[in-house]
Amino acid sequence: MSKLTVEKVMGLAPVIPVLVVDRVEDALTIARALVAGGLPALEVTLRTPAALDVIREMSQVEGAVVGAGTVLNPEQLDAAMEAGARFIVSPGLTKPLGKAAIAAKIPFLPGTATAGDIMRGMDMGLTHFKFFPAETSGGLPALKALAAPLHTARFCPTGGITLKSAPEWLAQPFIKCVGGSWVVPKGPVDGAKIEELARAAAALPRG
Repeated sequence: MSKLTVEKVMGLAPVIPVLVVDRVEDALTIARALVAGGLPALEVTLRTPAALDVIREMSQVEGAVVGAGTVLNPEQLDAAMEAGARFIVSPGLTKPLGKAAIAAKIPFLPGTATAGDIMRGMDMGLTHFKFFPAETSGGLPALKALAAPLHTARFCPTGGITLKSAPEWLAQPFIKCVGGSWVVPKGPVDGAKIEELARAAAALPRG
């Protein structure tokens, strides 16, 4: 793959799975099933003690583009990159994290929920944002209202989106993909089920 950009990450599939993985031994099964189902961009959230090792394991899977989510500060950014993360997702945008991600030249998708959030990101030279938490921040009507004046920004809404609701979001030209946790259900890992859910997600049309 040529130089990876946040735009390319968002263009890989309609859905970026948001993964909370507790057991390193589940990493390969999950990653292989998602990639086989057509979802190569994998966001491993730094919400569990196993997350960095999960990133290392998933990075071995051919075709997987593994990133780190729930990155809160420059120290976590460095740890995620050392583990092999190829893109970074954050629930919000702070100046220290934004500057560190830009300096590291790694694709960066910061969380935003207001016009001020997005404008601060644009002042830093960023153009692509996570809209988070999507449903509780006003849902699609809120993002439409934000995207109108901030028309050069592009978004990946995350938080409360489902397979059923995703098509309405993806129909919007300013939305390039959505984040979703439904692709990997909680409980024992079932590779066949994950691949089936991934195929359904990968088949979603985009505007």
